[in-house]
Amino acid sequence: MSKENLIRELSGSSLFAECPKCRQAFKLQDALLFDGLKTFPEEALQIQKQLQEELVKQVDGLTKRRVRADEGSERQAVATGLGKILEKVVPAHRDFKVPLSDCRPLYEPIDLIAFNGLSKGTIQSITFYEIKTGKARLNQHEKMVMKAIDEGKVDYKVIR
Repeated sequence: MSKENLIRELSGSSLFAECPKCRQAFKLQDALLFDGLKTFPEEALQIQKQLQEELVKQVDGLTKRRVRADEGSERQAVATGLGKILEKVVPAHRDFKVPLSDCRPLYEPIDLIAFNGLSKGTIQSITFYEIKTGKARLNQHEKMVMKAIDEGKVDYKVIR
């Protein structure tokens, strides 16, 4: 049987096929069947053109998303680096109302502890500081520290 006869027979049959992409069954008589080694029919060429245009749009969209992601990652990295620097110098800034000699840096999981009044010989209170820049939020560890402090789960122990 020739290819043309086979295509004609399949096109007129009540057979079903399954789409390899979506796994949906369809009637072969509803499909555009042709010999792929010969010139494509006009309808197939139009579908091919549409698919190529769609692919170009998708590649374009992915390229734009990648550029935005790269720019966003770079901005975030700069902001994070700046934040790490600022958390180290903020205690020395003139607008920071706690004397530098009352402060002790930790950096992780919180930035510093201030022993309020230490420089004057009397500690009135202890304050835990987490320094954030921009829209930065507390990470999970910082939230846990804050919760423990808020709940009064703070101890003092001497180890000998």
